[in-house]
Amino acid sequence: MRVVPLSDHPSALLRQAQQRRAAADREIRQAQEDVLTVHHERVTHAQAMRDQAWAQRRWGAWLRGVFVVWQERRQVPATRLPVSQPTDEEEKLAAGVAGEHRVADRLGRALGNEWTLLRGYRNRRGEIDHLLLGPRGLFAIEVKNQNATVDCIGDRWQATKYDKYGNLVGGRAEMTDARGRSPSEQLDEPASELEGFLGRFGHPVTISRIVVLTHPRARLRSCTRPTVHVFTSIRQITGLLNGSPVAITTAECAELERLIIRDHHFHEKPRSS
Repeated sequence: MRVVPLSDHPSALLRQAQQRRAAADREIRQAQEDVLTVHHERVTHAQAMRDQAWAQRRWGAWLRGVFVVWQERRQVPATRLPVSQPTDEEEKLAAGVAGEHRVADRLGRALGNEWTLLRGYRNRRGEIDHLLLGPRGLFAIEVKNQNATVDCIGDRWQATKYDKYGNLVGGRAEMTDARGRSPSEQLDEPASELEGFLGRFGHPVTISRIVVLTHPRARLRSCTRPTVHVFTSIRQITGLLNGSPVAITTAECAELERLIIRDHHFHEKPRSS
């Protein structure tokens, strides 16, 4: 399978989140260094005053100076190097990136060179993690890498989440992105937009939509009236490909790929500027 990386927005967001945490750690370290510098200056000043009193044989002042130096030395500010842990945002982004790489790797091992995986396609309606293009059609894939049991009714998705030890974390929660869209809506909106674009250029192709749950402990408990395919394994994806009645020629695949890349770059321009 050939891979065409169009963008890697989740990885870029992860790097930004990591950089923000590193910057916050640097600020904490600098603030602690400033406090220690002030403390050192106070001790040095007290020592200088004590030594001056000794040199001038002002014994009372010298005794007071000895006490002040001892007192200043005792007041060492409590400091510790920041050892911050990845934020919830970082962990969520890292899980998403890992899930996308896992899907790409396993598809690469399962499919031949007649298939192309376009990663990170974007248009005005959103981003599609993977577009899989080959002789059996065009498939849009949304990756969800959550340790959760998932239920969906149409476009309403809910997840019962667990921690890495298998313990229940809270109750059932809606699965939505920042715009309030469920996974199926996140996929359907840009996929429908892409279908319209390709149709206007003489390629009326139907895009099959797949949401794949990639976490090893993810479970699909119930799914009624689904608007997309919902899978938990790459084997299910390859089964869908093999059973597809669609037939696309090599030349048409090349033209579809060219148009997809062109459309992606068009919508990426405002982001770059």
